[in-house]
Amino acid sequence: MDFLSGFNKKPGQLTSDELEICYSRLMAAELNINMTRGLPSVEQLELANPFLSLPGDAHFVSKSAVDWRNYGCLQGIPELRELVADPLLGLSAEQIAVGENSSLALMHEVLGYAFSHGFCTSPRPWGKESVIKFLCPVPGYDRHFAMCNEYNIEMVPIPMLNTGPDMDMVEQLVASDPAIRGMWCVPKYSNPSGVVYCSETVARLAKMPAAAEDFVLFWDNAYAVHHLTDDEAPNQPIARLCEETKHANRYFIFASTSKIVLPGAGLAFIGASLKNLAWWLSHRRYRTIGPDKVNQLRHLLFFRDSKGLVDHMKKHRALLAPKFEKLEAELSSGFDGVDQVSWTTPKGGYFVSLDLPEGCARNAVDIALQAGVALTQAGATHPMGVDPGDSNIRLAPTFLDAETLGVAAQVMVVSVLLAIARQKNSR
Repeated sequence: MDFLSGFNKKPGQLTSDELEICYSRLMAAELNINMTRGLPSVEQLELANPFLSLPGDAHFVSKSAVDWRNYGCLQGIPELRELVADPLLGLSAEQIAVGENSSLALMHEVLGYAFSHGFCTSPRPWGKESVIKFLCPVPGYDRHFAMCNEYNIEMVPIPMLNTGPDMDMVEQLVASDPAIRGMWCVPKYSNPSGVVYCSETVARLAKMPAAAEDFVLFWDNAYAVHHLTDDEAPNQPIARLCEETKHANRYFIFASTSKIVLPGAGLAFIGASLKNLAWWLSHRRYRTIGPDKVNQLRHLLFFRDSKGLVDHMKKHRALLAPKFEKLEAELSSGFDGVDQVSWTTPKGGYFVSLDLPEGCARNAVDIALQAGVALTQAGATHPMGVDPGDSNIRLAPTFLDAETLGVAAQVMVVSVLLAIARQKNSR
C-alpha cells in the first residue's frame, strides 16, 4: 500500500487538501494495526522454542548443594547468577538475587519494603514520611511513573538530554530537597529515546551530594544486551563508582530475561551492595521460602554460559534491526523538510521517540487511531500521562512484520502531517 502516491511531491510538501485525500484513502483501507507497546514478535518468541522442553529429566546438582526441585536457595542458583552477572547487571554473582519473571515486580517489592520498613540507610520507614519524591527523566517509561502513582510518590520531571538526564538540574534538586528519595534510571538504550547515559553522567549520579541520606537510584537495565548495531554500549560501572565515592548503598540494579526468552516465563534479577542485598533478602524471606529454581535451571541449560546468552541476543538483533531500519527510512522520507519534527535513531532497545510541534501529539495519535493504527497514547512518556508540550510520541516497531510496519509508519506520517496542517489552519 502507498497512501501517498500520485502527488509527485514529498509528503511534507503536500497541502492540507492533499493530506485529507491521503487520509480518506487510509480510512477506506479499514486497517487494524496495534503498535502501542514494545512486544517481542512471534519470530522472536520462536527463538526460545527449545526452552519449552527444558529442564526435562536433567540431572543437576548446584554448588550450593540445594536440590533445585525443593524449597530453599532464596538468593537463586549460584551458577545462574554467575551466568547473568556481567552481561545483564555488571555485578558479581554475590551481589545478585533471582526473583520471579518480572523486574517491575521486583521494583514494586523494593518500594514496598521501603515504605513498610525503610532502607538500611533510612531514618524511618518511608510510609511515615509526609512526602516522598522521585526524579523522573522525561520522556521516560510509563510503568515507572505508574508505580510512583501507586505508592503516592510525587514525581519530579527531569529533561532527558543526549547524554542522559539533565545533571545540573538533578544535582541541584537532590542536594536541596530531602524529600527526594529516589530516581528512575534506564541508563542503556533508554525507553523511549534510546539514549545511553554517558560516563560523566553516571559518575555524577554516583558522587553527587544528597539531602536525603537514603537517596537511591532505581537502575533499570532492561535493555542491557538488546543491541541493534555493532556499536554496543557497555554496562556502566555504577556500583564501583558509588563505592568509590562513599555511596555504596545508593543503587539497586534490575534486569530480566523477559525480552530474551519468553516474557511470561523469564527471570528477573536484582543487584545491589551486599548490605542492600542482605536487607532485601531479610524481608523477602517472609514472602517466599524460595523462588522457582526449575525455571532457573531451564535458563542455565538453555544459555549454558554468558556467551550463550550474548549469542542468543544476536539472533534477536537479526530480526529487530531491519525493522528499526525500515521505520527510520519511512520517517526520513515522510518528514523530509518538515520543521519541528525529529526522532531518535537508537543503537539498541525497543523504541523510537518522535517529537512534534507543540500541541500536535494527541491529535496525531487520535487521527491515526481513527484510521486503524493504534499508537502509544500521547503523554504516556511523562508522569501522570501529561506531556506539557503535547509533543512526544513513543513508537514501538518490534512486534509488527516489515510490511505491516511500513503501512503503520505511512499512516503515522500522514496523521502527523495532518495534525500539523489542521493546527495551522485553526489559527
